[in-house]
Order: sequence, then structure tokens, then C-alpha cells
Amino acid sequence: MTASPAPLPPDAAVVLVLGADDEVLGCTPGAEDLLGQPAARITGQRLDRLLEYREPGVALLTRPGHADPLRLRLSTVEVAGGGRTRRLVTLTPEEAVHRHEEDQAVVRALFSQRLVGIAIHRADLLATRLNIRPEVLLRSTGNAGEPPSAGAADAARDIALPARIADMLVPDDAAAISDRMRQVVDSGEPIIDWEHSARLRDAPDTERVLSIQVFQLRDPGDRVQGAVSIFTDVTEQYIARRRMALLHAVAERIGATLDLASNAQELARVLVPGFADLAGVDISSRMLGGDEPDWTVPGAQLRRLGGETSRPQWPAEVYPPGARFLIEEFADPRLSDSRALRESWPDAVRTRRITLPGTDPGPAAHQLPQGAGSRMIVPLTARGQVLGALHLWRAPGRLPFTRQDAWLGEEIGSRAALSLDNARRYTREHRTVETLQRSLLPQPVVELTAARTAGSYVAARTAAGTGGTWYDVIPLSSARVAFVIGDIAGHGLNATATMGRLRTAVQTLADIDLSPEELLTRLDDLAIRLADAEHEPRDGTGAVGATCLYCVYDPVTGDCTMAGAGRVPPVVARPGQPPETVPLKAGPPLGVGGEPYESVRVRLEPDSWLLLFSDELVAARAGDGDILEPAEHTPEERMNLLRAEIAAADGHTPAELGQSVLDALLPRRAPDSEVALLVARVRCLAEENTAHWSFAADPAVVGEARNAILGRLAEWGLETNAFATELIVSELVTNAIRYAGGPVELRLIRDETLICEVSDPSETQPHLRRARPTDEGGRGLFLVAQLAHRWGSRYTARGKTIWTEQLLEPEPG
Repeated sequence: MTASPAPLPPDAAVVLVLGADDEVLGCTPGAEDLLGQPAARITGQRLDRLLEYREPGVALLTRPGHADPLRLRLSTVEVAGGGRTRRLVTLTPEEAVHRHEEDQAVVRALFSQRLVGIAIHRADLLATRLNIRPEVLLRSTGNAGEPPSAGAADAARDIALPARIADMLVPDDAAAISDRMRQVVDSGEPIIDWEHSARLRDAPDTERVLSIQVFQLRDPGDRVQGAVSIFTDVTEQYIARRRMALLHAVAERIGATLDLASNAQELARVLVPGFADLAGVDISSRMLGGDEPDWTVPGAQLRRLGGETSRPQWPAEVYPPGARFLIEEFADPRLSDSRALRESWPDAVRTRRITLPGTDPGPAAHQLPQGAGSRMIVPLTARGQVLGALHLWRAPGRLPFTRQDAWLGEEIGSRAALSLDNARRYTREHRTVETLQRSLLPQPVVELTAARTAGSYVAARTAAGTGGTWYDVIPLSSARVAFVIGDIAGHGLNATATMGRLRTAVQTLADIDLSPEELLTRLDDLAIRLADAEHEPRDGTGAVGATCLYCVYDPVTGDCTMAGAGRVPPVVARPGQPPETVPLKAGPPLGVGGEPYESVRVRLEPDSWLLLFSDELVAARAGDGDILEPAEHTPEERMNLLRAEIAAADGHTPAELGQSVLDALLPRRAPDSEVALLVARVRCLAEENTAHWSFAADPAVVGEARNAILGRLAEWGLETNAFATELIVSELVTNAIRYAGGPVELRLIRDETLICEVSDPSETQPHLRRARPTDEGGRGLFLVAQLAHRWGSRYTARGKTIWTEQLLEPEPG
């Protein structure tokens, strides 16, 4: 047996000292366990009696049952004094040797890697061994889409070991990593897959993120030696995850509403501070009204619709959110495209602030902060049009915008622009619906003899809640007036168009002086016919399911008769009395059928209030869209608020009362559904302005009727109307006596016109026709129509009434 001399290995299990003839002179403790014999028996035996050599360096025990291979190594040592030498044989179990060699192989493999870093740190965190220079790892990976920075390319110096972490990384990153490593060294709790920024001191502007594992190191005596850190560059994966998270936030938060300003402001909030330190969203001002943008036209007006900054205060030299300015010149033609620009320029678009006359223009303003920092402008392009631009700025000391940031900005801009354009289109639709809706409503304030009214219409915050609600004030014959309020079940343009048809129908039916319950019955039939003509299902859309409240007020008698189809009853407040709800039993909505409509009559004193309103005004609904939030007040509490405003309205005009009611019940003026409110303060005609006579069915009374009205006209100073009125009364009373019988009622009303009424018990309506030359009669009603300014007839509880109106002739001279 021969072997080359070698030092004692550190993994020795048993050491035998051999004599000149290879006899065993001595052994170390543990020989008995390994060789299976007492030490006294081992000593003196030849080595070849103990072991059976299988191959060079490997032997087997000769003892039966002990066939485990041993690793054998021969060493030569010099004995002190005499110059003699002794040979030492090291015996190690083959399995232990393999484990040791595997451990060494793992360490060699780790320290030979160039994409996985490993460092050994002492207990004071000084790095004593590194498998790779930090700048090599940086040059091998870099930032995706970016060439290595100048600092990284020139970083070729070796790190002198031992070295501090702060010698390799920028102070902020070095401090954070050192703190975590100190926790591992002190507690023994390892760090697994911890990601953190690790920018090199030689390339501080290059983004670099490492995934770090740190484990405590202990010696065989279980004393803490330090720590080992294993790190891999995950910059690309980190940037990709950040990009996906930002895109997810943009998709989730932008476009949730169809409001331009909300979307623009939310875009700025998404990007600050994670992606930029300041963001400004500039939009063509034409978009605020739903029109097409004019971004590329010099002189176009822009609005900074959204803005956000990570600073405590908005920079004074930068346009604040809400600022308006004009485009003077494009410094870079690429802004008309969808490509992002990332350079350091003062302003890519030269603009001029818009200031109101007589106001301080303020400091010179720019789209982005001036001086140091990184800037990027992203055009917001959707459907082939540039809507505006997204201005981004990063403060000095932060990584500048990279090419990959520009790609990300372009994708964010594309998604955001689509949401902004959808909001613009929705704004245009909402404006169209609201404009059409308001055009179909009457003038807000109406002055009549019977009442002074003020109508209010509050559009919904969205087009989905706009369209279909209306109110109306319709003058009727004999100085009477009709108050109407209603709505359509649906919303949008179709509901607005249907509302216009129903409102026209109500005006037509009111013109023939139908009673409120009869008018609603006819309107109900019309709703059914409209639905059948349009093949509309009776599911609460269109005319079917519409509601209407119709009130007729007579200023001569003070009576107000009303009927409702699916409406809340109005509120009445008489002078000196608390407001109360009219005990009206509303019938079913229009087009539903099944029950008749019933009317109720109430007496209103002069200066009484009458309020008709939409259900939404007092309903306990709140929230945005389909999400209902807890209401501020219950319906009963809201009705109490309404009554309180009416009770405190002494001396108010109807317009002032309507405003105070809306302020109390709709302080934000942005309900989910549109709201209509009609406020009326009724008046009564003075007794001296009316005259009434009753005659029997006798032709002789015609002369009495003429004399009666001539006397009253003389009292009123209306002698110029006497001739026409005498003929009208003569013809109407004569016809009533001849064809209807008695009693015949005659009434004169002095208003803005002179009104003459003749009532009889017949329900036969008169018909105007042209008499033939041979006819003996049939010319009376034709003559009446020629003398009167307007005329008509209406049914009454006891027959019919024929009425005429004459313009008041000025006194001669």
C-alpha cells in the first residue's frame, strides 16, 4: 500500500498510527465504534489484517457483518526529536465523505454562478466573500428595453473585501438591506424571497430590484459567525408586475363613472405617487359639453381637468387643476400622435393662461415643473382623435422615465383616453336628453289671474335617470287653471319623446274641459293604444306605467278638483293653517287599467299654497347608480322637511319657496332620478268681478238677460263691449231655452277678458256649421263665433256650459 503524503483532512473519523511493518501502534477515540474491535486488540495488528482493500483509497473491514466501505488516506508526519517519521492512516466512512464532497460541490457551484449572487458576511455584516462583482450582474441584465447606463458601463472597479453593503449600494437601499440582515444575524430567523431595491452606487439612476434570501451562519460550536445572502436580479419581473398592477388599477378605477372630471382626476390619482410625483390631465374644453375635441388646432382652449402631486403643495409655476389655457404652438409635432415623449424640455406645448377681465393673471404657468427632474407627455388618443395629454413629472433623486415607462404610459393613456371619450359621448347624450326635456317644459314662472306658479326641474346626474318627468300649467276657460305633473316609467330619449306625446295629449284633453277623472281615463286609454301601436310590452316601460296628477282650480268658487294616476297626492297650505296632504286616493298608473279614477274636491282660500312634486323628492333614496346607500332621512322625515319649508314661506314668492324646498331636500342637486316641483299660490276673483243670473225656460226672459248684462257692463265701464255681448247672450239664451229647457244660468266674469257663460241642463254639445241660404236657422252659433275671441263648451254635473271670451275694448278717447 502506497499513498502520496497529504495533510490531515478535516473530515477524519479515525486515525491509526502505523509502525515500520504497518502494525498499528495507536488509534484515536472512536476506532472501536468504526472498526468493531476494542482499542487494545486493534493495537499491534497489521493494517491488512483489519482491512480488505477493494481499490486504491477504498477498503472494507474484514470483520464479518461490517462491509461498509471506508475512505482511506495515508499521511506522513515527523516525530519530534530523532528525525523519525510515522505514517498515519485516516479512515472515514464512505457515506460521510460523499456528504462532505456534496457540501463542497454546492458551495463551489454557488460561488461559480454569474446569475445568482452569494455573499458571506461576518457578524458585523462586512462581506468577506462574493461570487460576483455587483456591476457584472447589472451589465448582464440591465433594465428591459434600456441599454446599460453610463455609470453601469463604466463601473469596473473591484470591491475590496471585506466590504460594507454601503460600499456597494446607494445609502437608502443599503440601510434597508442592512437592517434586515442584522435581524437575521441577531435572531436566526431567515429571510426568504424578500424583494427590495438595490441600486448600485456607481449607477444610482438605474432601477435594480433583487430577490434576497439571508440565513444565519454558525460554527461547530454553535456560535454565530455571521450570515450568508443569496440574491437574484428580478428587476424585469418586478417591473412587469408593477406594470400589470398599474394597468389593473387603471382598468378598475378609471371608467367606473361616466363623468369626465371624475375620470380625469382618478387617472392622476392612480399615477401619483407610484408612477410619477406630479400628474396633470389636460383635456380639450369642447369635450366638457360633449363636443368633438380640437386639441390639434392652435388657439384651442384646454382645461386641466385632473391633477395630483406627491408634494405638500401644488407647484406655483404649474397650471393647477381647473385652470384654463390656450394652445399657442406645438413645439413637437409628435404630440398629434399617440407616442409618449420623454425628454427634458420646458414645454412641449406652448400655451397661454386664460384670465378673466380685471383679475390677476398670476405667475407664469407651465404644464410641468421647470428645472431638474424627469418629464413625460403622453397624448390621450381614442378612436383616431387626440383628446388631450397626460403630463407626468418625477422629482430629482428618483429614477428618470425609461423607454419601458414610455410604453407603459402609452398603454395607460390609450385605456384612459377610451374611458374619457366614452364619458364625452355620454355627456353629449345626457345633454341632448336634458335639453330636449327642458324644451318640452313650460316657462318656470307663470302669472295668471287664478294663480302665480313656479316650476322647477332638476335633472338627474346621469342620462339613465333623465327623461320623462314633466309639469304643466294650462289656462282653462272661465279663468280656471289646470296644474299637471307626471313622469314616464323609462328614461332617455324614448322616455322624453313619450313624455312630449302625453303632455300634448293632456293639453288637448284639457282644452275640451274634461273633468280630472275623465281626463285620466282618456289618457289611460291613449297609453294602452300607444303601447299596442309600438308593440310595447306592458312591463313598466314607455307610456305604460306612466303617472299623472291633474288638478283644476276655479278662482271664482275657490274649488280645486284633482285626480291622480299612480302619483303621490299634493300638499296644501291654507293661510294660518299648517300644511297638510290632500286625502287623494290615486288610481293605477296609466296603461295598467283595472280600477276607475276618482276625484277629490278641496276648497282653497286666497293665498293658499299648492305643491305638486315628484315621488323622488320625498323618497328615501340615495347613492350613485344602482348602489343604494343609507338615506339621510326617511320619507316621513322628508315630508316633515317639506311641510316645514312651506310653513316658513310667509311672504315668499312661489319661486322662492320652490328654491328653499330644493335646498332642504336636494342640497347636492344631483339625484339619481330627475325631480319636478310645481309650486302654486292661488288667487280668487273678487265678487264684484262676477255676476250671475238664473232664468226660467221662457222666451220672454231673453230680453231680461240682455238688460241684466247691459246694466252690469255699464257698472264695469265696458260699454264698448255691450253690443257684441248683447248679441252673444241673446243667441245663447235663446238656443238654451229652445233646445234644452230650463233653468238657464247666465254668468259674466270680468278678468283679463270678458267671459260670458250660459249653462243649461242638456248634455248635447253645440256644433258650428255654415247655414245654407234656404235654412231658417243655424246661424246663431256662427254669429257667436264671429263676435267672440274664443268660445267653447264643457260638460258640468247638471248639463253643459257654453262660454265665450271677448277681448276688452279700450274706452273711446
